[in-house]
Amino acid sequence: MRQLPAVFDEGTGLWHVLHTKSRQEKSLSEDLTAMGIAHYLPLLRQVRYYGKRKAIVELPIFGGYVFLRGTLEQAYQADRTHRLARVIRVADQQQLQWELVNLHVAMESGVGLSPYPFLKKGVRVEVVSGPLRGLQGVVEDRVNDRRLLLQIEMLGTAVSVEIDGGMLEPLE
Repeated sequence: MRQLPAVFDEGTGLWHVLHTKSRQEKSLSEDLTAMGIAHYLPLLRQVRYYGKRKAIVELPIFGGYVFLRGTLEQAYQADRTHRLARVIRVADQQQLQWELVNLHVAMESGVGLSPYPFLKKGVRVEVVSGPLRGLQGVVEDRVNDRRLLLQIEMLGTAVSVEIDGGMLEPLE
């Protein structure tokens, strides 16, 4: 097995899940690095469309969350950055450790990970970027998260379009 980052060492402290304010994950990660606090922010590269421009960006796999490994005082230090909504204590330390190690190994191996677990069959979504921005529909099938079903319920008919899952967000 490959060498794991130091954050996975047993003596580093306890895991705490930091629930961040909107779009603060990377900034919090930079702050924690500057403070010398061990943490894990898994990022995946994704293609995003801005109008006709295509860009490759790194986005957190778990939007709104950073995993801190340290003392409760270090978690409170992170809270003082004003980038957190709350600190979540982890009841099962070994379970989270096991899950994060497996996630890290999978990411390092280059297998295709899908960061869209909320895109399941029947979820209403909106296209947030690209030429179809603003379009709303229903996810037809989770097996192929690239298929969006556009329904006209009154007529009892539908059409489908294939679209990158990174361009979709669920509607609340």
